[in-house]
Amino acid sequence: MVLCPLVEKEPFPVPCLGFGHLPRLNRSEMVLHLLYAVWSFFTFSSSFSDAEFDAVVGNLEDIIMDDDFQLMQRTFMEKHYQSFDDSEENKLIYTCIFNEYIRLVEKYIEEKLLERIPGFNMTAFIMSLQQHKDEIAGDIFDMLLTFTDFLAFKEMFLDYRAEKEGRSVDLSSGLVVTSLNKSSMSSS
Repeated sequence: MVLCPLVEKEPFPVPCLGFGHLPRLNRSEMVLHLLYAVWSFFTFSSSFSDAEFDAVVGNLEDIIMDDDFQLMQRTFMEKHYQSFDDSEENKLIYTCIFNEYIRLVEKYIEEKLLERIPGFNMTAFIMSLQQHKDEIAGDIFDMLLTFTDFLAFKEMFLDYRAEKEGRSVDLSSGLVVTSLNKSSMSSS
């Protein structure tokens, strides 16, 4: 039995298997108990150890670098990139495309992770991301950011559109390699 620190009443059993043994609570106390029960469940029974988290991130890297994932993402972007324009206004269609993208990519990643890690729990993993966000490689973090940050998602599409239309910035002509080795400078 877990005592809920949010309400000073009788202990609230977690998990709740029936309603006959519940103390009489008002509505706000019940909400607090339920929130605490959900928090307790995810904190105590579904948390990832550092080793488990690292294993998931390693598999996640493999999945998003895989040609199948890249093709799926490119196909999706090819289908929708013309809907995006570089203006301050966010059109309603962006939200529909964003939600479709999240469903498609989350489903794909979760299926692949379940194949590689039996019993994988996406909800618990997503919750543990906050604790480990500084440990995630840039590419993975950027891709995960497109799930939660609409502006990152929109920017991904705008970059893709600029590339497709030949408007992407090519920095290669501005790069010059200069040797700092004195012997090579004196022989020039």
